[in-house]
Amino acid sequence: MTTEEDLPVGHLEDEARKRKERLKALRQKLQGKDPAEDEEANKSAVSNVLPRPAFRSYNPQDEQLQESARPKALPVNIEEQISDTLEQGQVKTLLEDVELTNLAPRKPDWDLKRDVAPKLQKLERRTQRAIAELILDRLKNNQDDLAAAVQLSNAPRPEEDVD
Repeated sequence: MTTEEDLPVGHLEDEARKRKERLKALRQKLQGKDPAEDEEANKSAVSNVLPRPAFRSYNPQDEQLQESARPKALPVNIEEQISDTLEQGQVKTLLEDVELTNLAPRKPDWDLKRDVAPKLQKLERRTQRAIAELILDRLKNNQDDLAAAVQLSNAPRPEEDVD
């Protein structure tokens, strides 16, 4: 097996030329033309025929050149395209699908609150427990006052005049 380094530079050019010829022959075969006839026709056509100008935005004065002028383009009716675009662009009510919490910007300290929340819950439980212990201690110390406190809490309160 030979590598590209072993082959001369001209060999690669020859391979490229052969590949182009094979592709050209295949293309002509698919079009139903004989490759030999086409080569002769190309040689004679190249020598006899000059390219003809195509006038797109210029109207030539000469009658022979007017034949190669392209016809003027007619404007395209785009009403259907515009109506389709307008129908697609109409805004439908999306308030049902949109949550306002997602639209509202977050406060700058939202991440701090999120990180501190579990610690605050733990402290809240400890605080409630400590308050309950303090109340129990007071009640143990003042059991006789407990009955008086209950009676005072159940006693009707006089209504205050509100102006």
